[in-house]
Amino acid sequence: MPREYQFPFELRHLVYFHEVARQLHFRKAAEALAIAQPALSRQISQLEGELGTPLFIRSRRRVELTPAGRLLAERVEPVLRMLKGVATELEAVAGGERGHVRVAFTGLAMSTVLPAILREFNQRYPGIRLELNESPTSAQLTALQNGDLACGFFHPDAPTPGLRTRVLLQERNGVLLPAGHPLARKGALRLRDLAATPFVLFPRKHNPGFYDRVLAAFTHAGVTPVIAEEVWPRANSIGLVRAGLGATFMTPSEAQHLPTEVSFHPLTGPAPESRLVLGWRQPPAPDPALAAFLAVAAEVVAAAGKPM
Repeated sequence: MPREYQFPFELRHLVYFHEVARQLHFRKAAEALAIAQPALSRQISQLEGELGTPLFIRSRRRVELTPAGRLLAERVEPVLRMLKGVATELEAVAGGERGHVRVAFTGLAMSTVLPAILREFNQRYPGIRLELNESPTSAQLTALQNGDLACGFFHPDAPTPGLRTRVLLQERNGVLLPAGHPLARKGALRLRDLAATPFVLFPRKHNPGFYDRVLAAFTHAGVTPVIAEEVWPRANSIGLVRAGLGATFMTPSEAQHLPTEVSFHPLTGPAPESRLVLGWRQPPAPDPALAAFLAVAAEVVAAAGKPM
């Protein structure tokens, strides 16, 4: 195992040396550093002793750098400049102006509240990088509990131990039909009207709670669902509806901007409810970047009149 290298000097020695090398005057350097001149001279002498070579040529009239001093001054300048930059960056991180937040989302979030949150956040905090990843609810819950995500937009089944959540959206679903469907020209529908219509859903493992609410709605309507496909992500189900392969469920908030190949219809009677939350695990130490994102999300959703 290699021996750890021990530096023969401390950071303050380099700061003192740099100021004397810049001023080439011990009294002026001491004043700039706000220390006594004898103390500064002792520190420089200590540094020279540790390095085993003189760094300055001192006389009554002037102070000059030795060749070793000139070399050290060249090497110290970028190091101190880098350290000064690090201090500025740390201040920005502590103040919530810099950082990195890993965010996961479902299709419902991206088609409703998330774009406005991202737009506002990026305008306010350009120095904070958001790492975005579309992910189903089940994967998000695991990642949040493992600490692999800072926060996620997902659909809860029940309170999750160790996570804090805020409700963003809570809406009854309607149905999305192909434009050529026999019922496409009608307004509100009942699930009973769609008994013979195949449906495009998603695998139950991705969001068991909503999947079970879908089946419960069919049961309450006295209908046995015809499930044509199970696909993920959600955008794929909308694409299959556009292709005429079946119907799918959608909230009114999602149905604001739809292509002409489909039509949205509210449901009367039994209908599954979608619930979207923003969830996060409280880290051991406060994360200013995450706190900034959560605050912006709360503000944007509240301004839009949602239940957050």
